[in-house]
Amino acid sequence: MNLTYFRVISGPLIFCFSAFLDAFLLSFWIFIFAAITDYLDGILARRFNLESDLGKILDPIADKILLVSSLFAIMIIANESFLNLVCLIIIIREFWVSGLREFSAKRFSDDITKVTYLAKIKTAVQFIGIATFFLTFAIQFQLGIFLSNFVLFMSMLITVKTGLDYTKNVLGHIKVS
Repeated sequence: MNLTYFRVISGPLIFCFSAFLDAFLLSFWIFIFAAITDYLDGILARRFNLESDLGKILDPIADKILLVSSLFAIMIIANESFLNLVCLIIIIREFWVSGLREFSAKRFSDDITKVTYLAKIKTAVQFIGIATFFLTFAIQFQLGIFLSNFVLFMSMLITVKTGLDYTKNVLGHIKVS
């Protein structure tokens, strides 16, 4: 649970360090550590049977705080319309899927919107894209900006695909019920 709390705190810290202080390398390392805690949190909870109802609620919230805070920072720093659109689509999907999960948990079961393998890949690609942005900002490497944009764009495509998959799954259960 402490790993989850670290991600909750990391998001606003990353935003402040990068958007206000231009401390991009510090933001990069905080983000890397927070991304690792996301991975470890799930593994440790399953391996040692430490899963809890509170953890199931807080873990995705912590992930979204980390993701949205980091994307907002990147949007402010880069100030590029296309990148802002990519980030906006990612953020909208995250809220949409959260709503679908809430709806399906109340109406059907949590299994309908259970995290898929592709969604795990989506998170990994998003995290790689975000991390490369912070590193690129720190070392001021223009080719890195292009590569970061490309990786985040690819993550957006996967994000949209998984969002559509979850939507179809929930709508399929609504028609059946």
